[in-house]
Amino acid sequence: RYYIQVFHIVKGDHVRGFEDKPGKRIPKAGAYVSTGVGLARAEWSIFEAEARGPNATAGAGASAVSGAGAFARAELGSASASAGPLVAKLGLAADTGIQVGPAGLEAKILGTSFTFGPRPSISLLGSELECVIC
Repeated sequence: RYYIQVFHIVKGDHVRGFEDKPGKRIPKAGAYVSTGVGLARAEWSIFEAEARGPNATAGAGASAVSGAGAFARAELGSASASAGPLVAKLGLAADTGIQVGPAGLEAKILGTSFTFGPRPSISLLGSELECVIC
């Protein structure tokens, strides 16, 4: 499966909780906005690849399960690939944000961070290496 987008704008918000429906029982709230030029993505079996042009994203959210966080991102461009549990991304970005929750603490400043926990990763100016199932 693959797709290509030339220009995209995505925005959304959600406030849910205490409803007797799957996915709506636990309180959570959030909002985000994203825009960019150029996006190509392909998936096959356990392999995925994606390339992005210039884009920007911002958002904030809170959940009783995953914790709370806020982020902003400006990216000049990136290419990423995954094979099973390994994900690699090469790009130039200025991610800034914080996430606090049961899985630990993650903080990024201008695209640079270290994350320890169930999904360990290291980032440097928008390039990242992550292990999803370690």
